Amino acid sequence: MKIKLLKFTGLSTAIILLNGPSFSMSSPWEITGEIVNERRHIQMQKVITGTVLDETNQPLPGVGIKNQTSGKTTVTNETGKFTIEANSNDVILITSIGYNSERIKIGEQTTLSITMRVAQDNELDELVVVGYGTRSQRQLTSAITKVDTSAFRQSGARNALDLLQGKVAGLQISRNSSNPNSGVGIQLRGVTSISGTQSPLIVIDGIPGGNLDLLQQDDIESFTVLKDGSAAAIYGTRANAGVILITTKKGRKGPAQFNYNGYVKHETLYERPDFMNATQFREKIASGQYTAKDFGGDFDYFDDIVNKNNFTQYQNLSVSGGGESSNYRGSFTYNDFDGFAQENTRKQYQFRMSLTQKGFKDRVTASFNVASNLNKANLLGGGGWENVLTKNPTESYYNPDGSYLFTRNITNEVARLAQETNKRSQQTSSIDGKFDVDIITGLKASAFVAYQRNQYIDNQYRMVNSQNSLESDVAPGGGYAYKGTLLEENFNFEPTIEYTKSLNNKHHFTGMVGYSYRYEVNESFNANNRGYANDVFEENNLGSVPISVNRIGIGSNKNDNTLIAFFGRVHYSFDNKYNLEAVLRREGSSRFGTNNKWASFPAISASWEVTEENFMEGAKWLNFLKMRIGYGETGNSGFANYASLVTLGTGNLYPFPGGEWLQTYGPSRNPNPNLRWERKREYNLGFDFAMFDNRFSGSVELFKRNIIDLLDTYTSPQPPFVQSSIYTNVGTISAKGIELTLSYLAVKNKNFSWNIDFAGSTIDNRLVTYSNDEYKRDMKPFGAIGGAGALGDAFRTYEGRNIGEFWGKRFAGFTPEGKWLFVNRDGQSVPNGEINTSVFRDQTDFQMLGNAIPKYYLSLGNTFTYKQFDLRVFLRSKLDFDILNTQALSYGNKFGTQGNLLNSAFTKYAEINDTYMYSDYYLEKGSFLKVDEVSLGYTFKFKDKAFRSLRVYAVGQNLALLTGYTGNDPDTIQDTGMGQEINGRRLGIDTRSPYPTTRQFVFGVNFGF
Repeated sequence: MKIKLLKFTGLSTAIILLNGPSFSMSSPWEITGEIVNERRHIQMQKVITGTVLDETNQPLPGVGIKNQTSGKTTVTNETGKFTIEANSNDVILITSIGYNSERIKIGEQTTLSITMRVAQDNELDELVVVGYGTRSQRQLTSAITKVDTSAFRQSGARNALDLLQGKVAGLQISRNSSNPNSGVGIQLRGVTSISGTQSPLIVIDGIPGGNLDLLQQDDIESFTVLKDGSAAAIYGTRANAGVILITTKKGRKGPAQFNYNGYVKHETLYERPDFMNATQFREKIASGQYTAKDFGGDFDYFDDIVNKNNFTQYQNLSVSGGGESSNYRGSFTYNDFDGFAQENTRKQYQFRMSLTQKGFKDRVTASFNVASNLNKANLLGGGGWENVLTKNPTESYYNPDGSYLFTRNITNEVARLAQETNKRSQQTSSIDGKFDVDIITGLKASAFVAYQRNQYIDNQYRMVNSQNSLESDVAPGGGYAYKGTLLEENFNFEPTIEYTKSLNNKHHFTGMVGYSYRYEVNESFNANNRGYANDVFEENNLGSVPISVNRIGIGSNKNDNTLIAFFGRVHYSFDNKYNLEAVLRREGSSRFGTNNKWASFPAISASWEVTEENFMEGAKWLNFLKMRIGYGETGNSGFANYASLVTLGTGNLYPFPGGEWLQTYGPSRNPNPNLRWERKREYNLGFDFAMFDNRFSGSVELFKRNIIDLLDTYTSPQPPFVQSSIYTNVGTISAKGIELTLSYLAVKNKNFSWNIDFAGSTIDNRLVTYSNDEYKRDMKPFGAIGGAGALGDAFRTYEGRNIGEFWGKRFAGFTPEGKWLFVNRDGQSVPNGEINTSVFRDQTDFQMLGNAIPKYYLSLGNTFTYKQFDLRVFLRSKLDFDILNTQALSYGNKFGTQGNLLNSAFTKYAEINDTYMYSDYYLEKGSFLKVDEVSLGYTFKFKDKAFRSLRVYAVGQNLALLTGYTGNDPDTIQDTGMGQEINGRRLGIDTRSPYPTTRQFVFGVNFGF
């Protein structure tokens, strides 16, 4: 993680350096030294040429170059090049404001290539984006982490947050497959809600609730993660799960610059579940180990739904530049994601433009951003893996005449991919503008306005001879068509006023007040019909079949909400050592009940830069130490619109007087005028440090939080309530944890460097209470296991216990006949029929079996550079957690099936001769260490000034996995939430139908001119 600073370049740097003490052109000592040196070594003098680059391999103009032996000086030109006279054994000093100095002893070489490293002190003065403003790193008082382009992942992002995976301690980003149409699970510092939003608020260039579809990896400048309550309180009722601020790239003063980044990616199979092939299947039948039918064939339909020739490409071209009063940047991106599964693609076309213009003697600044993304996704493929893996491998998917074979017990996946369509056409757009007016010195007024629109159309069709149509009970042999649309819009308006004042160069005040208005509206429509006699119209003429009550489906919806807020912040800094910040946000939402329309969210935090104190002057080994402490309150209003209001639903038709049949309506939801936001109260203690000449740096965060007034549905008495359930505030969740971020510059010399970055976190997350005086509940079940049999839920979250606990039967062995035995609450081994499955803790024989949430999240990045080569090796690990292997539970059991099974059904699980059971017998440790990403790049140098940079690179992802888990890749197991379904997965439960785990290989080029 690097934080770039404002750098002085060009003539300004040269003037400063040449007039500084070490570069004085009038020093008699320097002049005398030069004359003596020239007389003594005049025969050995030579000309040294060189280039100075920053850490992103961009040229640095205006860098001071000094021969310390002779006293000669020069500066780099606009391409970072210089020439200076020197002799062997002379020492060259390279100095630039904002960078660590470099010294090079001249040997036989005549050319030099120097990469300058940003100085730690300069990093502390760099601006960091915070809510509604910026703050220097030195002045931060809260737990805030910034990640810029130098630390992004390299392997190609399908979602902008893929760039952050493993990079921020305490931020969990999980992806359950390489499916290009899948999303990511996001969680910061543990579970924050039972039924409300659990993902951090995304803010893109100031737009709260920004759409991630509008971001491409080459358009992102940095991510800033507001971790704790004192940092996030400025966003009120949407910040319980934290805030991620995303800043996109903008134009800068200077000549026009063109940048191109393109890559191609190919995926190969890493691992597939170990099911029997046809030969093994026959062997088990012949040996009497398995009773099934041998159809005489040899088939592997897994390969038939794999896209072996997958080929993903990414192209991004941008142009940027600017002058004294304006700057601009525009980019165009084309993505063609080709999934590892057949009929599993996503094509994207994106345009983004930003413009900044100053006027009125630079007192007014206007900034505009426009972005639009058009994507076309094929949603048909990506599933069906369970069907092809468990199908009898001796049975064909085809009839003898070549037509598709359909059986009601299993879907013919090859036929489905050929005879059905499921496509989405989506357009997402945003436009925003901001006006800043410098009223008087230190007083600035701003007005921000933004509009976002997301719309898609889904189209599905199933042919008349498809399995779905032929097996339909409603219209057998008739085609099926579906069309659905969704429109989401939101409008934001946020004016602010900020005042800054400094006194005696020691007291620094910044005050800001603002107002926020946000309106959201969503509407949808869908319709389907069945019974088409041919496939001519597909889904484009839903009325071409006579409308029938039992065939037609139709639905529509519209809902909206409004949020209004007043907020303010005061920051005080004294003598660059002490900082104090206070925040207050007053917010109202139409989602809240009549009696609780408004909420207040305060925060206070402070920091102390210990190394600025006089008593630290002797600690030369410690370059920087700052202590931070903060408290903040945030809320969660992420629940359904109208949840506090009584809503009406339709009933039956009834005859009224006069013989007229009329529709009846009645209340479908109980009103709750007391419904309010969930509230989080969080304490944070942090330390930032740098030592050993800034080679070793990092931060430590300790936090404790309570989320009160949890939202969930409870049983309501009738009367007085009309309905039997009500959505209300009950319960508390707690969390406490530690986060550690470290960076170590292990080696740094002229040709070689090695930097190590580490991020780690651990957390304890509990459901403290789940009842109050009015509504009583001891436990919340989660995690439907599904599959064969009524296996129930995998989790029971009891009051006072940790979130993510597996509860069920504890395995005690098998009877001689292979029947299950379990341990009851008295410690006795008993048959399944004698196990008490009650939900009450004082009665049940169920026991706590394990926990699905990793106790430790760790990542380790190694960055090596050698001359013009760069190598990155990134490792990621999750430790101390359990996984329910449902694939083994269902297909490691020979009882009651004739389909294909895992080979382990005849080895590891061979003893079972009983029905399917959920117990800790199928729980396994999920700890793993993964070589997650390795990238190798080479940067070319050009003499032609028109070419700024050229880098070619190759990346391998998911290259190696070390784990004891026997199921699918444990990294794809959901590790966020409490057990409810997220992105099609449930916490800690391995899927029976895994999207194949793949290795991904990327080859790309970055070109600047």
